[in-house]
Amino acid sequence: MDFSKPSIFLDRDGTICEEVGYLRRKEDIRLIDGAAKAIQMINQENWLVVVVSNQSGVARGYLNEDEVKSINKELLRILEAQGAKIDGMYYCPHHPEGNPPYRINCSCRKPSPGMILKAVNDLHVNLGKSVVIGDKFSDIQTAQGLHIPGILLLTGYGREELDHQKDKWDRQPDYIANNLMEAITWWFNRE
Repeated sequence: MDFSKPSIFLDRDGTICEEVGYLRRKEDIRLIDGAAKAIQMINQENWLVVVVSNQSGVARGYLNEDEVKSINKELLRILEAQGAKIDGMYYCPHHPEGNPPYRINCSCRKPSPGMILKAVNDLHVNLGKSVVIGDKFSDIQTAQGLHIPGILLLTGYGREELDHQKDKWDRQPDYIANNLMEAITWWFNRE
């Protein structure tokens, strides 16, 4: 018997909360309109919601891992207060051009699949039925590398990514949405 559940893997900045460059303080968290409602919809469908986020600000010295954890904890609190539940939250603090000890080419920094594969193991995710949603080319590359659908949002860096990166894509995103609510609505009504 298969007890695994499918997951919607979400990027954090530019997908759930507004893109501010490098989110350094929990007081600066601003949810994108409709993001909490979209996560509620995922919860109601009995799918897992897992956040996978590159946080190279750590490697660049803009903030430390304790600050990232504090921001993530506050985001979870804000979402929970609005009836939205996140099942797992993973971040990568590395960057190949960052400061030691974070200056590494790792397997967790998107588009590498490390964060998602860790979540699959930790949370018993049915990867074959899952999807990645984010506002960057790296989110779509991550999905495509795992042979699962990828949805590009035009929030955050999405519009800029679409304009400047589309010639580099081997495959287009499976869907392009104006925001997370539109993406989730399309995903659950696509058949």
